[in-house]
Amino acid sequence: MAGQSSSQAASPLAWWKPALFFLVVIVGLWYVKWQPYYGKAFTAADTHSIGKSILAQAAENPLRAALDYAMVYFLAVWKAAVLGVLLGSLIQVLIPRDWLMRTLGQPRFRGTLFGTLFSLPGMMCTCCAAPVAAGMRRQQVSMGGALAFWLGNPLLNPATLIFMGFVLGWQFTLIRLVAGFATVLIVATLVQKWVKEPAAVQPVVPDVLSEAETTPFLVRWGKALWVLFWNTIPVYIVAVLILGAARVWLFPHADGAVGNTLFWVIAMAVAGCLFVIPTAAEIPVVQTMMLAGMGVAPGLALLITLPALSLPSLIMLRKAFPAKALWLSAGLVALAGIVTGGIALL
Repeated sequence: MAGQSSSQAASPLAWWKPALFFLVVIVGLWYVKWQPYYGKAFTAADTHSIGKSILAQAAENPLRAALDYAMVYFLAVWKAAVLGVLLGSLIQVLIPRDWLMRTLGQPRFRGTLFGTLFSLPGMMCTCCAAPVAAGMRRQQVSMGGALAFWLGNPLLNPATLIFMGFVLGWQFTLIRLVAGFATVLIVATLVQKWVKEPAAVQPVVPDVLSEAETTPFLVRWGKALWVLFWNTIPVYIVAVLILGAARVWLFPHADGAVGNTLFWVIAMAVAGCLFVIPTAAEIPVVQTMMLAGMGVAPGLALLITLPALSLPSLIMLRKAFPAKALWLSAGLVALAGIVTGGIALL
């Protein structure tokens, strides 16, 4: 009887942890994403633009090009990147593992669907969502659920879809919405089905609770934060610098250089999977390149692959997913871009 009353007295105390997590989520997303994007939507409606292409006017010197791009890119994403690392670490110490296992931990399609739905409010770019996906994986979230969350953030971003309608036209928004949903669900489902879960991340029952009870919260959070930061951010910065230097060759801007052909659909789909951009930056990139003569088909391929993932985000997740899962994800996303662009050639 005494033990029962003791457990009943202790259980409400545990609610401060998920409550704190969701408070950080709401305040963080409002400050970094929701409030800025609300104002940006009116700008897109009035001007039919959300800014200049981040890929334009690259310096000829690779070092200068790398530094220039890194400066513009990190100024655009640093707040979301900080929030992503915070959420990726806090989810490991504030959200009960059994909660995640009952929803995102399911290896069946249900876990993938939950991951897709949970991604919608995030509105993060692929690199800012990567630390959250890595934190999920450390909590035994299934590959399908974590991949759906990671891919869904940039591909199904409601704000990006609205910007796209005002800037490129609502037909582009419809195509992106349909192709984006299909890409997220199919890629996550196939990777979950075709890649075996490593033994190290199989659900474990040992003394997880006893560790949480005996180790102070701040100590556990500090450890999770440091491990996540060290595994993701240094390689992220290096990869962005390298891609900044390579942007001239990845995305030619010469008038008429990118024609409406299958070759360019494939080339842009592959380039889009490699390159890294801030949230919604694919819109001015495609707008600028189409004004320079790029065909609609390669533009549609870019609208799928450019935001979905990137070489830096794949590297950031190298310790959270099996290498086969990441390679397969990149290949399937590239294929989705090729199919989407290829349909426009028919």
